[in-house]
Amino acid sequence: MTILMILLAVVGGAMLSIQAAINGQLGSKVGVFRSAFLTFSVGALITALLIFFFEPKQAVSLLDVPKWQLLGALFGVPYIVIMVLAVQRIGTAVATVAVIFGQLTMSMLIDNFGWLGNAAMGFSASRLGAIVCLAIALGFIYSSSRTKSA
Repeated sequence: MTILMILLAVVGGAMLSIQAAINGQLGSKVGVFRSAFLTFSVGALITALLIFFFEPKQAVSLLDVPKWQLLGALFGVPYIVIMVLAVQRIGTAVATVAVIFGQLTMSMLIDNFGWLGNAAMGFSASRLGAIVCLAIALGFIYSSSRTKSA
């Protein structure tokens, strides 16, 4: 089951890169915020249909959870807007690796300190190595894209 979840996460990551590339093109034609609006509107519609047809009944509703947990929905807006802007200027690969670097760094902080109600998982040398390798990868991808565009 763990391998399946990892594969699904990889597929999800691939889909985010496709979404970023498409939204970058769309944003350059119709505007950054219209592109973001389309993403959220279509996403909300599809999610509503999935909830209606597939979501089992829950004992707790959105109105019953701690209100700070609802803030997670707000973090998608800056991500989409930033990606639409960034892809147009630095390309899909650099923008995506930069996002992954930010995700990995924040995820390790959340894990290490057990923030936001998550179980604490200690920081290690191999986790530090992963961040360093990703930073190096970001540098290589960025420098190669600058060389080609120059």
